[in-house]
Amino acid sequence: MRDFVHLHLHTEYSLLDGACRIGELITHIKSIGQRAVAITDHGNMFGVIDFYDECVKQGIKPIIGCEVYVAIGSRFEKELKGGRKYYHLILLCENMTGYKNLIKLVSLGYTEGFYGRPRIDLELIKKYHEGLICLSACMAGELSVKLSDGDYDGAVKTAELYRDTKSGLYRAKAYFSAAYKAFKANRHPACGYE
Repeated sequence: MRDFVHLHLHTEYSLLDGACRIGELITHIKSIGQRAVAITDHGNMFGVIDFYDECVKQGIKPIIGCEVYVAIGSRFEKELKGGRKYYHLILLCENMTGYKNLIKLVSLGYTEGFYGRPRIDLELIKKYHEGLICLSACMAGELSVKLSDGDYDGAVKTAELYRDTKSGLYRAKAYFSAAYKAFKANRHPACGYE
């Protein structure tokens, strides 16, 4: 368990979603022998300073991140596309450049892309990607949505788009093949899978 690191974790600062109190969370992480943990609250970085300070205080490596909302199309568009306003995407900071870029992205989500949630878009990700690592997020992530809809080719295109934005964002095509097979195997036939 020591080598396991939570890279997708919501705290009390994920409004209406997270319940983890930062102090108790870090105490628990330390008590089970883990050495690092990430913060990826929904659409904000409100808890980052408290999280960082508590991690340092307790000798745990803090990984700063955010689960951002990515607009379908432009962040300036205020309409639904395919019944959705956005997808989820996890961004983690590799270094101080990434931290500054994440602050910029989250801030622009509020000032330019707000439509129910603070949304960014691919244009901003391409501009402020340096120093960031991206993960496919939860079932509301673009890859998961496309795979669960049976759109394997669309999921691969999305992965290639992010891979081409920054080397290393999504590397393994094998991941999609395995994930697609898992989605098909675990879906009820009524959902359109045999």
